Amino acid sequence: MKSPVQAYSRFWIYAAGVLTLSVSACAPEVPPVPQSALPSSAAPQEALQAEDQTAARSGGRATVFDAGQEAFSHRIPNPDLQHRTQFFTGESLFDQNWVAAPASTVARDGLGPVFNARSCAACHGKDGRSNPFLSESEADQALLVRLSADTSNPQQDQQPHAYFGGQLQPFALPRLAGEGTLRMSWLPQQGTYADGETYTLMRPEFQVEFATAESVPSALFSVRQSPQLVGLGLLEAIQEADILKHSDPDDQDGDGISGRPNQVWDIATQRTVQGRFGWKANQPNVQQQVAGAFHGDLGITTSLFPVEDITPWQEAQQTKDFGGSVPNGKDGDISELPDRLLERVTFYIQNLAVPARRRVSAPNVQQGERVFAQLKCQACHVSSYRIQTDQGPDTIMPYTDLLLHDMGPDLADGRPDFLASGQEWRTPPLWGIGLIKTVNGHTRFLHDGRARNLTEAVLWHGGEARASQQAFTRLSKTERQALIAFLESL
Repeated sequence: MKSPVQAYSRFWIYAAGVLTLSVSACAPEVPPVPQSALPSSAAPQEALQAEDQTAARSGGRATVFDAGQEAFSHRIPNPDLQHRTQFFTGESLFDQNWVAAPASTVARDGLGPVFNARSCAACHGKDGRSNPFLSESEADQALLVRLSADTSNPQQDQQPHAYFGGQLQPFALPRLAGEGTLRMSWLPQQGTYADGETYTLMRPEFQVEFATAESVPSALFSVRQSPQLVGLGLLEAIQEADILKHSDPDDQDGDGISGRPNQVWDIATQRTVQGRFGWKANQPNVQQQVAGAFHGDLGITTSLFPVEDITPWQEAQQTKDFGGSVPNGKDGDISELPDRLLERVTFYIQNLAVPARRRVSAPNVQQGERVFAQLKCQACHVSSYRIQTDQGPDTIMPYTDLLLHDMGPDLADGRPDFLASGQEWRTPPLWGIGLIKTVNGHTRFLHDGRARNLTEAVLWHGGEARASQQAFTRLSKTERQALIAFLESL
């Protein structure tokens, strides 16, 4: 399978025609390609000078100029017919609902037996992030709850919960109960800027209500919001050495920043490698991240995760086989999502283009960029990397180091994840962050969506980022607004 950076060869986009694939009733192939392509990338709406055009291209040659609702859903520009076919069939699998087996829709069956959603798009609306707090009494389905056994040993704490496995799945097929419900309440937290202006942060208090009358063993749990998906294939192309050069686990330079890589298990290669995806960098590559989401969120098995996500305790309640019926005649793979389809979904996500920055030459945005540097935000949110493509070197600007950082007790979840402690989180990329409101209709940020806007996201920073957060509170209001204008331009 081509990597995304190997796939794009010339920078132009054109509308796709109707493509049709034959489907065998006995051994179904990939589903039909959607009849309409992604909207064509419009020319930059601002009359950008050449240097501004370069600054606006966050994804390098894989940048698209669209600031509308479909900004996250463009493919990396490539006129190749095979590239388009792979992308749009992957998109179809990403968007469509899965159903329980057995079903006449054999290319879409295998849902469950327990699950969080019926489609990938249910949690990543328009390839972005969903609003996690639509209800005051019950947390929205877009919030994922990771579970672990609660022991006195941090390594053992990474083991799945004995009753409910590695995550809370609130839905189930008939004859098997959903695992429980996540509920939340708010605790106001007051603060004051140096200039006297006050602010209020809202701390979420989460509670898991397990759906069983039995006494359930105690669990560690971590609440996660689904992030936007743009540029993941580009992050995958960053050389490991370029990430490691920003690592300073012992803070030898004395700047208070001690990022370190997570070391995780690569299922395909059966070895420990550097993690770079997920809120705690607990996945090594896009394909394993995708397969893990199918397994945990939808209950769909793959060659990487071939066993249903159900514990022996739950299996004792199960009265029938819920497996899907999609065979892979070429290699004998009887996973509910065969490798050829897993590769299509992976290809789709790897090839989601990055939207261009906006207002890069605006005075307040440029002032905000200087404030960003003044606060030393780039110590973790590393602005740019050089990557290699089939066209040669390219520069991308994701604003992340892909490393783990201690973010302090306020943001801690208390749940280890490989080498990540209960206070450590991976630095999330910032590209596209200013378009969340346009694409998804809200401005919820951080791992559990507690920040109601970008200002609150900054104010919640602690631990290694505490000095930068405190410096932010000492800025003038104009400087604070300029920083937010810069972030909104990304």
